[in-house]
Amino acid sequence: MGIDSLIGGTIWDEYSNKVTDLMNNPQNMGEITQEQADEMGAKLIVADFGAESCGDAVRLYWAVHPKSDVIMLSKFKSFGCGTAIASSDTMAELCKGKTVDEAVKITNIDVEMAMRDNPDTPAVPPQKMHCSVMAYDVIKKAAAQYKGVDMESFEEEIIVCECARVTLSTLQEVIRLNDLTTVEEIADYTKAGAFCKSCIRPGGHEAKDIYLVDLLEEYEKEKMAKAADASGEGGAEFSEMTIVQRIKAVDKVIDDNIRQMLIMDGGDMEILDIKENGENIDIYIRYLGACNGCASSSTGTLFAIENILKEKLDQNIRVLPI
Repeated sequence: MGIDSLIGGTIWDEYSNKVTDLMNNPQNMGEITQEQADEMGAKLIVADFGAESCGDAVRLYWAVHPKSDVIMLSKFKSFGCGTAIASSDTMAELCKGKTVDEAVKITNIDVEMAMRDNPDTPAVPPQKMHCSVMAYDVIKKAAAQYKGVDMESFEEEIIVCECARVTLSTLQEVIRLNDLTTVEEIADYTKAGAFCKSCIRPGGHEAKDIYLVDLLEEYEKEKMAKAADASGEGGAEFSEMTIVQRIKAVDKVIDDNIRQMLIMDGGDMEILDIKENGENIDIYIRYLGACNGCASSSTGTLFAIENILKEKLDQNIRVLPI
């Protein structure tokens, strides 16, 4: 099959030299017969997998040493586009010499990275990355057949991005830790959504149960709920709270954002009173320990405390030291 029939000329430059070479000259294409496996003293494994996302299919052959579980020989047959041929050939090469358990750890990113001409330039255009998804899945199927288990037993977590093999728990943790708000930021941190883009939102190459936009929405709701909690019981506006609720809300913000910094400097603070003064809500505080009498307590420290309380609770707050 010629390269002109595999891809359009407009994206040709986005393929690495390794990929274009493997499209026409795959090194591991073929089959392993039972006779060949017997001669090697190996167990023959033949696994098939089809990718609904692009209509391609691959058959993976393994000759596995029954005592060491090492994959002595690995070959494939691919029925699909040039990218599928190149990625399947690379996948078969990566399996060689590994144990079955080691092979299961090969990801689609491993396959794509192995096809790069240099580490910083992707081997295939983003819209073709989904073709390498078959690599991981057919390995799983072959391993499951060899071990006599269900292939899903190798999947310990929910995978949101198939291309980059990024799990739900990883995405949730990265979004929270780094306060991510856009799909582009997620891709920068994890590579999820950087390739075929099916995981970003509905309407991609394949339907998903969970999308990146869902995780961003979930995180935004969590932040809103925490903000409501910080505002007091029942999420009421600070200006509408009772004096007891206001003191509790201010105490919580101070505990979460301020007090630890004061303690590290040998000081602390306490709330004496909260009063309404026209449109302002005046919070009277007293510094304790090293903060009492410190020059910055009436300048930078006071400014920081007031700004945090304004941001978290109400823009009309004024902090007045006594």
